[in-house]
Amino acid sequence: MTARLSFRLGSFIVYVGMCLGALVSLFPFYWLFVMSTSKTSDMFRFPPRMVPSNQLLINIDKVLDHVGFFQSFGNSLLVAGMHTLIVLFFCSMAGFAFAKFSFPAKGPLFLFLLMTMMVPQQLGLIPQFIIMQKLGWINELKALIIPGAANAFGIFWMRQYTQSVIHDELINAGRMDGCNSFDLFWRIALPILKPALATLGIITFLNSWNDYLWPLVVISVQNKFTIQMLIASMNGVYSTDYSMVMAATLMATVPLIIVFIIFSRQFISGLMQGAVKD
Repeated sequence: MTARLSFRLGSFIVYVGMCLGALVSLFPFYWLFVMSTSKTSDMFRFPPRMVPSNQLLINIDKVLDHVGFFQSFGNSLLVAGMHTLIVLFFCSMAGFAFAKFSFPAKGPLFLFLLMTMMVPQQLGLIPQFIIMQKLGWINELKALIIPGAANAFGIFWMRQYTQSVIHDELINAGRMDGCNSFDLFWRIALPILKPALATLGIITFLNSWNDYLWPLVVISVQNKFTIQMLIASMNGVYSTDYSMVMAATLMATVPLIIVFIIFSRQFISGLMQGAVKD
């Protein structure tokens, strides 16, 4: 009886802790919504406003009237979508090769790949910019799509997941049926890897959508601005309409929430399955 009571008490404490953690995680989104419905003057009130006001549509109208929101929104959607598809293709193919194929220097090459994850992104900005300049891709959206098409984390993630869910017997059976290397990947492995692809796709889309540093380096014309660059450009030199900035930020956050809701089940499944290796 004491053990059962202790188990229930422990479960209750864990449940309460999880609820508090969820509330802490969701509060910034709620605060963003409240600020998006308020005037700029309300943001400096003390105590702060904790309930939504009635200015949301007015703030959205100001965003649409004063800045090219839809153009930047479309640029970000194109960049994030295309970059995600390219990353999923190349990283899944490379991860499958590292997991199931044997080739010279496979171990050292994978170790070198993991070592690149320790290199800060900022160290590659200048060399990457010079490459884009040589290719004539400055102020082109493809400069935001192509770099990073095969990244170390994506390859590592797909390799680990492939090793955990695809057994050698299945690959050998495919070879006996006459599948070549690409058919093994495309027809056999890829359908099984959908949860891992969903997980990597969400992470890649979020990172690409929220990226600000690299677009700031390679893009300088306003009609090629991403949504993050547009929001940053709304900060005035002497004054800033924070209500308009918050409304634009809220509008830029909606696609991220939609993507996560659509793929959340496969995202969680991919994380759980990828953490277990037979």
